[in-house]
Amino acid sequence: MRRYTVLFFVILLALSSCVTNKKILFLQKKGDLTKKTNPPDSSVRHYDLVDFNYRIQTNDIISVRFQSLTAKEFDFFGQAQGGSTQNQTNLSGVGVLLMGELVDQNGEIPVQVIGKVKVAGLTIFQAQDTIQKLANLYLESPIVKVRLINYRATLLGEVTKEGSITFANNRVSLVEAIGLAGGLSDMADRSNIKLIRQTGSKTEVHYINMLTEDFLTSPFYYVYQNDLIIVPPLRQRPYKLYFGQNFSLVISSISFLLVIYTIYRK
Repeated sequence: MRRYTVLFFVILLALSSCVTNKKILFLQKKGDLTKKTNPPDSSVRHYDLVDFNYRIQTNDIISVRFQSLTAKEFDFFGQAQGGSTQNQTNLSGVGVLLMGELVDQNGEIPVQVIGKVKVAGLTIFQAQDTIQKLANLYLESPIVKVRLINYRATLLGEVTKEGSITFANNRVSLVEAIGLAGGLSDMADRSNIKLIRQTGSKTEVHYINMLTEDFLTSPFYYVYQNDLIIVPPLRQRPYKLYFGQNFSLVISSISFLLVIYTIYRK
């Protein structure tokens, strides 16, 4: 009887450390884990994604580039930017600062020839249109390209590669950001991901459930500049990590206690 009790205890402990597919699969819909097949070549569902309207904030780094038909000797913008055609990908730290302008505390950036231009509170496209109108006063058929070049997020916790990621694209979903971090571990709690987001002078904390397909319509579907994403572990993590290592110790301890109990019973 005692042997069965010990066996039952061990089985119960092992089952409690299991992680089901329901806790691992992203963007689930009811029935996804029970259906054997889905209708082929058909649209099962559709969602309207939320608008992505990131607005420039203080301390963002903005790159402004000019192209024009104006003769080279009269193209003051081209002369000011030195005609540099450096590749802006994979830049970080000092490299980013050298390639762009830091948005100051007044929400402004210096633009060649024009002077200070307020961009805080504007989307990238609105900032581009604003500078485009100013450039039209000086150049013939100018083309203005505005980019946010320090667009990044930091992922910590149960991700394969912790750290900060700088995105080449300013429209990145949270799913894509996690993919760029190497994905989540089996022990990640996908139903309770913490998102810390800076909005102006405030810091907001949100909790996100990425197990449900409803996340596709979430206002947090897209990553914003300087987001901090923390992925917590499941409760099973300690069992998963230490169960095998400590199993023999547990069995030995139980056996010892049973021996002591038997001796005292006699």
